[in-house]
Amino acid sequence: MLLPPKVTPRAFARLAKLNAQEATPKALRVAVEGGGCSGFQYDLKLEAEAAPDDLVIEAEGQRVLIDPVSLPFLQDAVIDYTQELIGARFVVQNPNATASCGCGISFSM
Repeated sequence: MLLPPKVTPRAFARLAKLNAQEATPKALRVAVEGGGCSGFQYDLKLEAEAAPDDLVIEAEGQRVLIDPVSLPFLQDAVIDYTQELIGARFVVQNPNATASCGCGISFSM
């Protein structure tokens, strides 16, 4: 049985802040694609609509979307928002990744 990813309250709060400025609220799509310097890479973007087969994680009036192909790669991961000296961004903490690049966008399993 796949354990879906968790989304932190901090990530939902940031998404709510982004959507407060939008006429049409958007969801955060988290996907995994082939490529990147470590084999796979995360693709995070804002989208208006969920696909019929997406996993939708909702809280605080916000939505995070994950497609069924990406879901096994994100099993038991944590989707968070972080603010560091190098910048602020959504991040994926993935316990399934065996290695990742310095930027945290690319990983291998």
